[in-house]
Amino acid sequence: MATNLYTAAEACLQCRDVDDKCLYAKALLDDWRAARLTRDGSPPAPSTCDAGRPPRPVLVSPRELAPRGLGNAEGHAALVHAVAHIEFNAINLACDAVYRFRDLPDAYYGDWLQVAAEEAYHFSLLRDRLERLGYAYGDFPAHDGLWEMAARTAHDPLLRMALVPRVMEARGLDVTPGMRERFAAHGDQQTAAVLDIILRDEIGHVEAGSRWFRHLCARRRLDPEETYFALLEQFLGNKVRCPLHKPARLQAGFSETELGRLEALCKRS
Repeated sequence: MATNLYTAAEACLQCRDVDDKCLYAKALLDDWRAARLTRDGSPPAPSTCDAGRPPRPVLVSPRELAPRGLGNAEGHAALVHAVAHIEFNAINLACDAVYRFRDLPDAYYGDWLQVAAEEAYHFSLLRDRLERLGYAYGDFPAHDGLWEMAARTAHDPLLRMALVPRVMEARGLDVTPGMRERFAAHGDQQTAAVLDIILRDEIGHVEAGSRWFRHLCARRRLDPEETYFALLEQFLGNKVRCPLHKPARLQAGFSETELGRLEALCKRS
């Protein structure tokens, strides 16, 4: 018997247990590909934007987070924890992109269910690294910037695609190679290898955001590039951080002209 897609995505989104959430995310993708999920008889779209999470980590302002360096064991683990927290939030973001937005082609849902499953895999790899370092997910405080942007874009999939995959997750493409080299230089080849997997997959995640952003722009007869930069100005005050990982961003659906304009904004930020 088929299960409703949106109801199943909501169950994963609202799940508070990290192990169960990861299992749900993989099962969602498997069930979608096996045609065990249907969009028929869907419940109403959500009017609020919340997600299930465990009681820890404690969420604080980014200004309250201690510097995370690799000079000692605690700082090393704190940096792994920070990346794990991003990946955990990314599971929720992908599930919310499925659950919240109802009038897109089936391919859209297949893309974001795949993203959810891959983010769960990334989180599991990083949590294993934390455990080998003597820590657990939740042992360090974290901030909620990714989910705050999800709430700001909850009313419009075009905004969500522009500002979450193509801004916040794209920033991960820029910083992951340097982070990977820092771990490798400190002898942590295992975490470096996990970051290689994450970078490979995140290029595809940002590319999905680029593709569906352009789809929504075409549907509304909007110019994608001009719309993107107007949204950067409206929501972020044109604050862009560099350097950009241009090869990864090109693979992820950014154009050469977009990258040139982003670099020009970096000089003004």
